[in-house]
Amino acid sequence: MINLDVPINHNISNLKAGDVVYLSGNILTARDQAHKRILEEGSPYDLEGAAIFHAGPIIKNEGTEEKPDYKMVAIGPTTSMRMNPYQSDVIDKGVKVVVGKGGMDESVLNALIRNNAVYLVATGGCAALYVDAIEKIENVEWLDLGMPEAIWNLKINSFGPLIVGMDSNGNSLYK
Repeated sequence: MINLDVPINHNISNLKAGDVVYLSGNILTARDQAHKRILEEGSPYDLEGAAIFHAGPIIKNEGTEEKPDYKMVAIGPTTSMRMNPYQSDVIDKGVKVVVGKGGMDESVLNALIRNNAVYLVATGGCAALYVDAIEKIENVEWLDLGMPEAIWNLKINSFGPLIVGMDSNGNSLYK
């Protein structure tokens, strides 16, 4: 078991496909529309060393529209292959960790190698487990895309277990 603090500011080439990882720090949720907008408009967050989670969280607002008080209900991975057209270019912007399910294509594996980054697999059906590792919703950007497509900045502690599905050495559990 390996614990990583995000943002990643060190070499993670020692991570190998099959390793079990837990993340602490901050993670950004992003699905295909957010990835597309990051490439078109730039990211509202610094992506250097960042972790992106392919997820569509279920969130309730216990506040008002003017003064929201967001609470996480559940968060599980969404299918990563939907992000294949955008992911390589987003990784090239400094992302070190991508979390999702189902694997990604060869272009993403090449971007992971090029950028010393990893793709971590989150288990589908564990949305209630993963929500327990979320300490706080720091903020949200691009709510105009809809709640699941917005970018949620989440403070996490021991988020996992996650499995290294694709590493920066070219190994992939999906080959």
